[in-house]
Amino acid sequence: MSRYCLDKKEKALILREKGYSIKEISKEINVAQSTSSVWVRNIKLNNRAKERLYKRKLLSYYKSSLSWNKKREEEKKHYFNIAKILVNKIKFDINQSKIYCALLYWCEGGKTYSSSVRFINSDPALVKTFLSLFRKAFKVNEGKFRVLMHLHSYHDEKKQKNFWSNLTKIPKSQFNQTYLKSNTKKRIKENYPGCIAIYYYDCKIIREIKAIYEVFSKKMGM
Repeated sequence: MSRYCLDKKEKALILREKGYSIKEISKEINVAQSTSSVWVRNIKLNNRAKERLYKRKLLSYYKSSLSWNKKREEEKKHYFNIAKILVNKIKFDINQSKIYCALLYWCEGGKTYSSSVRFINSDPALVKTFLSLFRKAFKVNEGKFRVLMHLHSYHDEKKQKNFWSNLTKIPKSQFNQTYLKSNTKKRIKENYPGCIAIYYYDCKIIREIKAIYEVFSKKMGM
């Protein structure tokens, strides 16, 4: 072995004793990883060297995690832009609004109700979307809306009533007596606004909604 190689090997041994990884040694002394691996394979690492390797491993995981998160965010942004273009092309006329409203009701509405619309959910965005479509699709008498809140005992009833009234644009005077669920307070859902049931008393509208999603399902099933 030449003096040049001996110098590199000696440096590789020193680096390994300090807790450098094979990859780091290979890069530091500019030799193949397979070569540096052979040179240092008999080195016994002390605790300090092992600790460094362990920390480097954690750093590697951290960098990998950052890279993955960045990739995921870029992908999320990509699909968001595609969805934005798609949604912006939709013409939200009365007929389309009725279909979208009926499909949401099919998923989250009261199927057994025949005299009133009953939509229940805890997701503010979904509740707001349904009501927006409902008001656009049908001639609505705002006075026919009623709201029933389902809250846990740890909720502030007044606060949640203000929250849901502002979101739904339904006056608090049209809220029924709140249904309070017992809770041991051992498991409290952070930022959980409770669940609400929205009622709209009009048998013709509920019949039309049901007819729309039933016909839609048959057409798609063909």
